[in-house]
Amino acid sequence: METLLLDTSKFIELNFQAVGFLFIVGFIGGLVSGFIGSGGAFVLTPGMMSLGVPGTVAVASNMCHKFPKALVGAIKRFRYGQVDIKLGLITAASAGVGVQIGIMIQRAILDRWGQAGSDLYVSLSFVAVLVIVGGYIMMDAVKCARCGGEERPSSLALRLQKIELWPMITFKTSGLRISLWFTIPVGLATGMLAATIAVGGFIGVPGMIYVVGASSLVASASELVVAFIMGMAGTVNWAMHGMVDIRLVLIILAGSLLGVQLGAIGTTYVREHMIKSVMATIMLIVAVSRAIAVPKYLVKLGIMDVSEGALSIMGSVSFAFMCLALGVGSVIILGAMWKGRRVEVPSRA
Repeated sequence: METLLLDTSKFIELNFQAVGFLFIVGFIGGLVSGFIGSGGAFVLTPGMMSLGVPGTVAVASNMCHKFPKALVGAIKRFRYGQVDIKLGLITAASAGVGVQIGIMIQRAILDRWGQAGSDLYVSLSFVAVLVIVGGYIMMDAVKCARCGGEERPSSLALRLQKIELWPMITFKTSGLRISLWFTIPVGLATGMLAATIAVGGFIGVPGMIYVVGASSLVASASELVVAFIMGMAGTVNWAMHGMVDIRLVLIILAGSLLGVQLGAIGTTYVREHMIKSVMATIMLIVAVSRAIAVPKYLVKLGIMDVSEGALSIMGSVSFAFMCLALGVGSVIILGAMWKGRRVEVPSRA
């Protein structure tokens, strides 16, 4: 790790196209973050890596940009009465421990296998989490849509809420009461994933929904509180090791601040199962993108032998899927907002 300190070779050169791409990716990431509560890192981190940014720098810069963005989104959705501050703070407390564990794992991999090993680890983690969690959320969203869009607490959450294990905590905004001990694993997993691949919301939001029992609307809004606290703490740690590229942070943040407010407004026009649908759709498309990029890192580690031409094609296809995820996510969100708006206007008249 010491050899990477102040090493400017890990920072890429920026041109007009790269700046434009990062701004658009930041806007879409902010739009998704404001809508589903996750930091949008599942498009931001791979998006930066597609430009050649090393995995650790992409994760660190992503984490740095998200805490001011999360603060703006949390304030916006708090005004809509969607944020359970107590749930967010309690989850963030255990997530803070998880962040430190996640950073220790990243450091160990970086020291043992170098940058290629770290990039491979980030990509494999992305694929595993996105496929497993995204697939489950998609099935639940389809099931919810077939039942008329009415969201019900999961059977696991209902069973856990019945267990009287001191200390029991009441979350008024979420409308539930559960033992503190059942919220800790959700926070730990959220923090570890955030520090490792900067997408803690992929565990945090589903954890609050399926383990704690909060609604999609409250979970996605409360996750913004977690993202703010966790992002700020993680940024300090990564910055102390010289991994934050402040140029990338500022460009992405400029787009994100616009997108996050639009996404937050969008939650007031759609039914709750739509949040799950959007999250799952984007997660599964990005999983395909990162899976296609994995052979490149295996070649760097000497595990696989693939020609330069084939790697170039796979890189282009991976990038195309990334753009597809961005496009599909924004179209679904903006389309849902447009439909909700059209329904609302006549009812007001």
